[in-house]
Amino acid sequence: MDDDTEIAEVELVELVEHEPSEITYDEQRYPARPRSLRRPRPQARLRGTDAPPRPEAGEGAADGSNPEYVQWLLVQSMLADAEKISRQFSGKASMWQNPYAKPDPRRAVDTAAVWFTAYPISLVTRPGRSFLGSLGDPDLWQAFQRIGIDAVHTGPVKSAGGLDGWRQTPSVDGHFDRISTEIDPMFGTEGEFRHLCEVAADHDGSVIDDIVPGHTGKGADFRLAEMAHEDYPGIYHMVEIPAEHWDLLPDVAPGHDAANLDAAAEAALSELGFIIGQLQRVIFYAPGIKETNWSATREVVGVDGVTRRWVYLHYFKQGQPSVNWLDPSFAGMKLVIGDALHSLGDLGTSALRLDANGFLGVEKSVEGPAWSEGHPLSEAANHLIAGMVRKVGGFTFQELNLTIEDIRDTSEVGADLSYDFITRPGCQHAVATGDTEFLRLCLRQALELGVDPASLVHALQNHDELTYELVHWATRHSEDEYEFRGATVTGGVLAETVRADLVERLTGENGPYNLVFTTNGIACTSASVIAASRGHRELDALTEDDVEQIKRAHLLMAMFNAWQPGVFALSGWDLLGMLPLPVESVKPLLTSGDTRWIERAGHDLMGVAPEATMSASGIPVGRSLYGTIPQQLQDENSFANKLAQVLEVRRTNRIATSRQIDIPPVAHPSMLVMVHELDPADHGGRTALQVTVLNFGAETVEGSVRSEHFTPRVPVTDLSNGGEIGWVDDLKSFGVWLKPYAGLSLLLRENDPEEEIRGSQGANG
Repeated sequence: MDDDTEIAEVELVELVEHEPSEITYDEQRYPARPRSLRRPRPQARLRGTDAPPRPEAGEGAADGSNPEYVQWLLVQSMLADAEKISRQFSGKASMWQNPYAKPDPRRAVDTAAVWFTAYPISLVTRPGRSFLGSLGDPDLWQAFQRIGIDAVHTGPVKSAGGLDGWRQTPSVDGHFDRISTEIDPMFGTEGEFRHLCEVAADHDGSVIDDIVPGHTGKGADFRLAEMAHEDYPGIYHMVEIPAEHWDLLPDVAPGHDAANLDAAAEAALSELGFIIGQLQRVIFYAPGIKETNWSATREVVGVDGVTRRWVYLHYFKQGQPSVNWLDPSFAGMKLVIGDALHSLGDLGTSALRLDANGFLGVEKSVEGPAWSEGHPLSEAANHLIAGMVRKVGGFTFQELNLTIEDIRDTSEVGADLSYDFITRPGCQHAVATGDTEFLRLCLRQALELGVDPASLVHALQNHDELTYELVHWATRHSEDEYEFRGATVTGGVLAETVRADLVERLTGENGPYNLVFTTNGIACTSASVIAASRGHRELDALTEDDVEQIKRAHLLMAMFNAWQPGVFALSGWDLLGMLPLPVESVKPLLTSGDTRWIERAGHDLMGVAPEATMSASGIPVGRSLYGTIPQQLQDENSFANKLAQVLEVRRTNRIATSRQIDIPPVAHPSMLVMVHELDPADHGGRTALQVTVLNFGAETVEGSVRSEHFTPRVPVTDLSNGGEIGWVDDLKSFGVWLKPYAGLSLLLRENDPEEEIRGSQGANG
C-alpha cells in the first residue's frame, strides 16, 4: 500500500467515525460554544501498524563529520517524526469539529473522574508479558470497575534517556527525559498500547498518556543540535560560546558529555551577554552536582566541520535540556505538538499530562534573577498545546508546583485540569500532626484566589516525593501575614514551620525509612507517612492492629481527596499499601542524591507473579500491607472494598462536579469540613449541599458543624447509608461524632413540600 492510499483510508475513517459536538448556549461570554469531551474512544490510527524498527547502530565517528551517523540520528529524531505526523492532520475536516479555545474542567472530570496512575518500571507483570500488555488485561479493568476507577494514566512509556555516540544511555529521570515517539520495548509495543485503549473503552474507561513540553532527553535531537544541523539548535535554550571564552567553561570529565556551571561561571557568561544567568530557583539543587540551571557541553564537531561548545539551560537534571518555545525556527513547538498528536491520533489516548509545562518561558531581568516562573510565554505555549489537544478531541492536565495565582492563571486558557499541589502537602501535614489548621488555610486561600477544586487532580501518592516546597507561601507571599497557631506569622515563616513539622515527624528518628529529597520534599509512601505519624519507627514490627489503623488513616486521605470536586487519583502503591524500600536495595540508584527511588517499590497488582523479587525493569519488589487486588476484593473489610464504597458515594452524588463554597471553622483541631453545592437539576430543582466532615486525629471527636450556607431545619442525611443523623438547627449548625480517622459524606437538602404534606397528613391521621 502506498502512502497516498494509506492517508486516504485514514481520512475515510475520520469522516465515518466523527460525531459533531452538540451546540449549547450556557457558556459565559462564549455563546453557541459546542459541547466537548464526550466519553472517549480510540481514535483513527494514522499508521495502522507499529512503527518500523529503529536502524541498527553503525560504526565510525559519532559526530558531524560522519554523514552515516548524522543520517542515523535523523531517522530517530522526534522533530523529523513530528513533521511526518503533523502532515497527516493538515487539511482534514475533523480538525474543525471540536471546541478548543477554553478549558472545560468539569467536562474533563465527567470523562474520567477516578484515575489509576501507573509507574511503568515498578509494575510487576506476568512472565513474558509487557507493562502495556498487563495494563490491557480485561481482568484488571473488571477489577478497576468494581473499585470505581475509570481511567489509567500510563506514565511515560516512550523511549527516554540519551545517546552517547551510537549507544543509547538510560533515563536519568524515570522516563521523563523522552528521546523518541517510539514506545520503549521495555514497556511493550504500539499495538499493545492501542489494545489497552480499546479494552479501556470496552469498560467505559480512558487512557491518559504524557508529553513533556519543557524538555527532552539527550537523544538524536539534542545531538543534532550540538552538531548545528539545520533547525535543531532552535529546539533548545542553547548558546554557542566562542572559543576565546572557553576558559570560562568548566572542564568536562572523561566519560561525561557536559559539566554544570558554578555560580561564578554563570555570572561571568551572563555579564558577557551569552546567557541570562541566574534563574528564580535551582530545582534539584545539589552541591557539586547541580549548582546552577546551566551546563556546558564538551567539544562537538558539527556537520559543517566546525568544533563548538555550547551552554544549555536545564531546569531539572543535566540530561534534560530545556525546550525553547520562542526560537524563530519554532522547532521546539513542532517537536512537542508532534509528540502529542502521535499519542492522541495514532495510539488512541483520550488525554495527556503536560509535565514540567510551567517552565516554557524565560526572560532576562534588569535586576535580580531571570524571570523563569509564571512567565506569560508559559501561558501562551500552554494555550497552544491544550488548544491543539482539545481540537483533536482530547483534554490535558498540567503538573505545576507554582503559587496558587500562577496555577489559576495558567488554567485560564491552558490545560483543562491541574495537579493539586495546593492541598496535597496540607493533607499530609494534617495526618502527620493530627491538626488540620494548615490544610484549612490552603483550601481557603484557593477559594479566595479563584482556583476551582473541580479543576484539580487530587492525588494520593505518585512517583514523586511528598512535595513541601510550599512555593505559594515561601515566594510570592513570603512577607504576607497569616494567622497560624494563635500568632501572626509571615508566609515565609509559615512555610518553614510546616516543612520543619514534616521533617521532624516523618523522617529521622521518628521515621528512618522515609528520606528527605533535596529541598523539594520527602521520599515516602502514603502508608509510611501514616506509620511515622503514628509513632512506628520499625516497619518490620507492624502488627495486624497497626496495619488496620494505617488502613483507616489511608482511607481518610482518600475521603479527603475524593469527597470534593475534581479528579481523584491513586497509584498501585496506594491500592496495595506499599512500604518504602530499604536503602540498601536501591543504593546504586541513590548515588545522584535522588532518594525518591525508595518509594517506587515494585508491586504486583493482580498477583500474577507471586515469586517475583524484581519488576521487569529491575526495581525490587516491596512489602504490601493490603495484598493484591483479587485478594482484597474477596475481603469486604479490605482497603480496596472500603475505597469502592467511598467512590460509590462520590459517583452517585456527583461530588466530582459539584462546587466548593465554604471551608468553615471547626469545633476541634483535627476536624475538617468542606461544603459543596450539588447540581440542583439532580435534586428536583432544590438547593442541595454535600458536606464532607473528616477527623484527622487518632482520638474520637465530637463537635458541631456550622456554615452560613446551611439552611435551618433541613435534615442531615448520611450518604453512605441513607440514614438521617439529625437536623440543621436555627444557628445553622448540627452535631457530629467521629471515630479516629473517620469521615462522613452528608447531604443537606430541603424536603419536597408535597412529601412534607403527605407525611404530616399521615401523622395526623
